[in-house]
Amino acid sequence: MTTGTSLIRRLAACAARAIAAPMRNWPLALAAAALLLAAPAYAIVGGGAPTTEGVGRSVVTIVGSRGNFCTGALIAPRVVLTAAHCVQPGADYKIVDYGADRQPKLQDVRSVSIHPAFNMQAMTDHRATADVALLQLAAPAAGKAAATLGMPNIPIMAGSRFTIAGIGVTVRGDGKSGGAIRVAGLVATGRPGTLQIRLVDPVGQGTREGMGACTGDSGGPVFEDKPGGPVIIGVISWSTGPNGSAGCGGITGVTPLTIYRDWILQTARPWGAGL
Repeated sequence: MTTGTSLIRRLAACAARAIAAPMRNWPLALAAAALLLAAPAYAIVGGGAPTTEGVGRSVVTIVGSRGNFCTGALIAPRVVLTAAHCVQPGADYKIVDYGADRQPKLQDVRSVSIHPAFNMQAMTDHRATADVALLQLAAPAAGKAAATLGMPNIPIMAGSRFTIAGIGVTVRGDGKSGGAIRVAGLVATGRPGTLQIRLVDPVGQGTREGMGACTGDSGGPVFEDKPGGPVIIGVISWSTGPNGSAGCGGITGVTPLTIYRDWILQTARPWGAGL
């Protein structure tokens, strides 16, 4: 889900040039970010509701110098939670920040920490792995609010309800359909556990096209309602089409934070984040 389509590639490519090149190239990256903002306000396939409020206030856009495009969630003023496969070594990353005037700017990422147990092949094969990472921002993201970090209710039961959020595409292969925050309510299926949760549209149950994560939604937050309000209990790792086919709108694979929350707290603490 991290490979961008035409418009997304243009944004990421411009960001990459801006990261590696002199200051004169920053306007090019900002122009590409503005183009993404001007695209239709869709993300998450199947009709997820658009929102910049509630859980959407924590969602940020991540672009990388290798051309990838992902979602992250602010969990402290300068700390972003995302998927490990979104921020692999050998590339540089930026946050696309939209201020109160809705004008985009690229925000520096000071450091990236990937969970040491992450295995890329396992994630690619839709098997459980530590697909979590943290980004330390150089400055707080403007107009954003950190979400509360938590863990899913245990035991996780089939039919349990969760909310996903992301800035990916709503039509697979159509970059113009991505770029704005959307949310969708999904339910757990199969035998969910502490290492992986598989979510489906409650109507189609993964057997026909419905709501679900798609390109660009990787790393997006997964929320569960608690007595005090929604908390992040996992991140989006992968997706399939109906009946496990290639694509989107079938299953959304989630890495729950059940056994990774302590690593997140320990990693963020030296960055001054009191989670």
